Amino acid sequence: MNDATQKTRREIALRPMAAIVPQRSVQSKALLAVIVIMSFLACLTIGAVGMIRATADSWASQISREITIQIKPDDALDMEKALAEARDLALSFVGTKTGTVLDKAATSRLLEPWLGAGLDIDELPVPRLVVITIDEGNPPDFAAMRDALQKKIPQAYLDDHRTWVDRLVSMARTTVVIGSAVLGLVFFAMVLTVIFATRGALAGNRHIVEVLHFVGAESSFVAQEFQKHFLLISLKGSLAGAFLAAGSFAAAGWWQSSSIATPESDQATALFGAFTIDWTGYGGIFITMLVIAALTTLTARFTVMKTIDEIDHVRSDPGRLDIYQE
Repeated sequence: MNDATQKTRREIALRPMAAIVPQRSVQSKALLAVIVIMSFLACLTIGAVGMIRATADSWASQISREITIQIKPDDALDMEKALAEARDLALSFVGTKTGTVLDKAATSRLLEPWLGAGLDIDELPVPRLVVITIDEGNPPDFAAMRDALQKKIPQAYLDDHRTWVDRLVSMARTTVVIGSAVLGLVFFAMVLTVIFATRGALAGNRHIVEVLHFVGAESSFVAQEFQKHFLLISLKGSLAGAFLAAGSFAAAGWWQSSSIATPESDQATALFGAFTIDWTGYGGIFITMLVIAALTTLTARFTVMKTIDEIDHVRSDPGRLDIYQE
């Protein structure tokens, strides 16, 4: 073997191999757009679920920090004395911190949205309230407190807000279930899209795949080339979708903070809480991005391996080969 032949072979060996799948094909661009949309929806769902859960936890924490004692008016009852006795009785239990008796002015302000301003509490049989703050880590015995109040002040009723807390917890769990279902549907749709895109890429480059397979290239080698192609697309698409979702939350948070005390902002805050997500939400977006990239890559690999196996089975059966070629 002369030096010229060896030099030529070295040049061929050092020459970069062209990609099996074109990087700038129409299918690749369409798949990239689909992955951007799917990634955006998935990350938006993750962030929204985290935001709603944080809001529900905040509401539940605020509610569970206080209990309320309601005392119904009675002609034979000295209301001011009963309020003071109820407060002192509640504070005698371990787990309570402070007690506040809502005066007539505060009670009137609570009823103002429904009964209007300038309300005279003495003219209506309106219950009076005592607000007791409790230790969330070591709450008092509500059943014993309720029995003691009933014995001493029959007109008193203890509201520990358990019903509202249970409803908020149920709402948070329902939100997680709905978000998980939406996320599963997004992932399922993305897998189907990748399968169709991979089969389309294989069909468009079938002659190249057949030649490589004929000269001895293993299925894993061909699958690895497709895997690299789809991994690059999925990383670009998932990164773009994640940035769009994070940017949407940042923009919503900026709008909420810049429009404080406006009717739109107040209504949005009352319904959804703060449009901000903590580090766990951004961590969920990052993990979702990685899951989308991994899912796309594995789906492409398995689709290529299965398609090549189908080609081998068709080639091994002459009758099926004639039908396949037709």
